Amino acid sequence: MVALVGTYLNGYVKLDKEFISSNPVKVIVTFLEEIPIPTEEGLSLSDFSFSESQKNLEDFKGSFSDAVVEERRER
Repeated sequence: MVALVGTYLNGYVKLDKEFISSNPVKVIVTFLEEIPIPTEEGLSLSDFSFSESQKNLEDFKGSFSDAVVEERRER
């Protein structure tokens, strides 16, 4: 069994990684979450900067994943 991640939109699934098979393969599609489509009023990918995030975290002394888990527990 192989697990792949992708995105579904308008009847099509686009896989994040290529999967090559010479035979037909049965699949199970599970919709995990709805991805909001950005509008003119909302955020877009260009609103985020990896280098800006690195700069904001340069003095952070801990595990980023632990901080995310803690933040989610507080909610």
